[in-house]
Amino acid sequence: MPLYKTISPNSQTTVKIWKITESFDALMARVNLKPNSLERVLGMKSELHQRGFLSVRWLLQEFGYSDKDLFYDEFGKPHLTDGKQISITHSFNFSAVIISDFIVGIDVEKQRDKISIIAHKFVDYEFSYLKEVDEDYIKKLTIIWCVKESLYKLFCTPGLSFKAHCLVIPFNITDAETVAWIDYNSVKKRYNIEFLEFEGFTCAYAIA
Repeated sequence: MPLYKTISPNSQTTVKIWKITESFDALMARVNLKPNSLERVLGMKSELHQRGFLSVRWLLQEFGYSDKDLFYDEFGKPHLTDGKQISITHSFNFSAVIISDFIVGIDVEKQRDKISIIAHKFVDYEFSYLKEVDEDYIKKLTIIWCVKESLYKLFCTPGLSFKAHCLVIPFNITDAETVAWIDYNSVKKRYNIEFLEFEGFTCAYAIA
């Protein structure tokens, strides 16, 4: 499928979202992988993960990059050889990449009821304004997860806890944005977060 959505939060940042409808073979035919990337994708047991991995490389090409331009540091954070900042995500049949002059983080998640079972693991302060009886409870939980995951990818510091160190202020889904904080040791930083929903999925991205 062609590119699903392109977003430009500012003049130095672009988000591209891909809807993965292609087969593994179709995706493989369109990307040129480094030897270690080829070994990695062929070693994946799930075709869903393989297609997610390959769709990200296809998205890189949409930005004008190739798999050879992408590398990871010791913390698993992706980088580009030209020094631009990048963050990557995929969930089921959607993937997304954000590239910017600023430090960034992005996450895409499928909206599923079972997130309520693990809410206590990543929600603390936010329970003060969340209500289980609300119709949008699952959607708000998913947004909070995506926001905290995007912050985690942006901050990329071992020991950072979604529950203990990341805080999302009250928001309305129609606002498509919120404010979040990282409060970790001596660091206290405020971030403006944007989010969107599409086809039962949620995407959030943070820009430092």
